[in-house]
Amino acid sequence: MKKLVRAVCLLLVMSPVVNLWSQDRDRDKVDLETMGRIRYEGFHDSKVMDYASGLMDSIGERLTGSPNMKRANEWTRDQLAAMGLANAHLESWGPFGRGWANQYVNVRMTAPDVVTLLAYPKAWTPGTNGVMQGKCVRATIEKKEDFEKYKGKLSGMIVILGADAEVKPITEAPYKRMSDDDLAKLADYQIPPDRPGFRMADYIKRQQFTKDLNQFFADEKVLAVIDHSRGTAGGGTVFVQSGGSYKPGETTTVPQLTMASEHWTRIARLLDQKKDVSLELNVTNTFYDDDPMQYDTIAELPGTDKKDELVMLGAHLDSWHAGTGATDNGAGTIVMMEAMRILKALDIHPRRTIRIGLWSGEEEGLLGSQGYVQNHFGARPAMDDPGMKGMPTLLRREAGDVTVKPEQAKVSAYFNVDNGSGKIRGVHLQENEAVAPIFEAWMKPFNDLGMTTLTMRNTGGTDHLSFDAVGIPGFQFIQDPIEYETRTHHSNMDVYDRLQPDDLKQMAVIVAGFVYDAAMRDQMLPRKPIEKALPREPEKKGE
Repeated sequence: MKKLVRAVCLLLVMSPVVNLWSQDRDRDKVDLETMGRIRYEGFHDSKVMDYASGLMDSIGERLTGSPNMKRANEWTRDQLAAMGLANAHLESWGPFGRGWANQYVNVRMTAPDVVTLLAYPKAWTPGTNGVMQGKCVRATIEKKEDFEKYKGKLSGMIVILGADAEVKPITEAPYKRMSDDDLAKLADYQIPPDRPGFRMADYIKRQQFTKDLNQFFADEKVLAVIDHSRGTAGGGTVFVQSGGSYKPGETTTVPQLTMASEHWTRIARLLDQKKDVSLELNVTNTFYDDDPMQYDTIAELPGTDKKDELVMLGAHLDSWHAGTGATDNGAGTIVMMEAMRILKALDIHPRRTIRIGLWSGEEEGLLGSQGYVQNHFGARPAMDDPGMKGMPTLLRREAGDVTVKPEQAKVSAYFNVDNGSGKIRGVHLQENEAVAPIFEAWMKPFNDLGMTTLTMRNTGGTDHLSFDAVGIPGFQFIQDPIEYETRTHHSNMDVYDRLQPDDLKQMAVIVAGFVYDAAMRDQMLPRKPIEKALPREPEKKGE
């Protein structure tokens, strides 16, 4: 009899727990029928490569502030509206500063040989105002103390800038997918340091050195400056970014270019042999000052009973200028557009409103997404540092604590894609352990597509950080690297042909599935605490 009583009591005690387990399983039970429909639409009637050609071929590069960036904003807005999404519009942030675009570049060696050279102008640097000819001189300047040795020696010269470039044979395939071992290692959590390894003071110091160097070249009346592409692979891939500031009043006055390493090293060797080298440059660049503001593209799939709550997805629309921004981040843009198209094509009526954001200014510091988040969800105080005037401070924890706005409480999650054209293999959880069992369930319908890994690790460098900074669950998907860092990231080879169509279809299907699950869930996704403010970084001696 006592055994029976104990058994009954145990059942009574355990029944609430069993009910909770059951409710938790039911809460995140995946709608496999809808997942099947999403897969069929995404794999059998995909429009992702149509979007790719429209964005990369018809519009091309999308440097923030350029006419092409404006065209891309308007094109994406119109495409999202044509899908039938609601409230497709452009939302401003800023002021940003000066726009810039390159219209023409031609670089030739005229002595001791005549040959066309592969080079691209750096963003926000001036052109040559017609054909420019001059002799070359080498300079290696790594710190302000190096200025003295070149004073009075560079006037009227084309400076071949930098240490020797090393071009090595390619011994490992530049194209790579993540192995099971790679994914297992990624899933292992690494304890972070007490303070982030990135020091803003060091970054600001490097920026100031660039300004000082540009001023030194201007004072010395240099004709132009040419450095070499980064990396050792070469092969005609040229990695190009900026050479001057986009801020009004800080424009550099000397033309600057980045040259293919193999062409740069030929000039450098000849100069080291004390031979005269002459170049002819003709570069046309244009600055645009008509609108200091920049824009994000926004559109929605309206919700039903929870329409005042949001699930967001996004990617950055801007790019660098030597290629057409295909893998960085045209891929993320067209995947997010295709995910929205899939949901709309299936006539899905989500409980929560699903909102897409396509950001500008990412390459200059997540500026577009930070501006959007500050306008809607929360912000840190402004900073009085001269270099931070008018700049967003969301990612600067030393600025102070975050103040959230009412809209922040209504966002369940933000999902981001920005690591190239490789298929999705999992999710970075950003140390939000409570979402792990939820995502584990959501991931199962896509295990056969190679999506198997969750990691508690943080990943940085892209727009989910703007949302994470104000306490909104923000996630970046794990992707196969393919040839992102080795060939396409910020290079002239970041073009349509480097996109992987099957991978893009897989990505769009998975994103659509995750967004749907988040929009239909009874509860919003669990949150982690907002990161606390940090004390100001102590200045090093000499700063």
